[in-house]
Amino acid sequence: MDLDYVDTLIAVAPDCPVDHAVVPTPRGGKPTVAAIQYELLSGAPGRLTQPDVLFRTWLARQDAPGADEERLRADFFAKPQACLRSSPLPKKYGWGLLFDHAGRITLCPVESDLYARARADASLTVRPALRSSRR
Repeated sequence: MDLDYVDTLIAVAPDCPVDHAVVPTPRGGKPTVAAIQYELLSGAPGRLTQPDVLFRTWLARQDAPGADEERLRADFFAKPQACLRSSPLPKKYGWGLLFDHAGRITLCPVESDLYARARADASLTVRPALRSSRR
């Protein structure tokens, strides 16, 4: 499975329940997938790729201190992985995911000028996030 988007905007899902970006919070004292992905991407804008985010999100939810990350990463990607179109950030929290020419991701709030410009940019591929419902 090809996990590398380039020059692409993963747009907010058509059935996203918010009209402005919302920062996800942990639930029950544990970080959610959305909270982990938000922290990763907001803390390193334009530096992480989709495989980085997918693996680091999974790793953050494991109880594996001091584990061999190279081996775990190889094992993780040995199985098919869902792409970030299924991320809760563009599905439920109003964050677009803007991939540059090298596949590095920048968070893009749905209400921002950056998001509007990216949606209108003919040089970018715009892919909607997956819907939460099956309608």
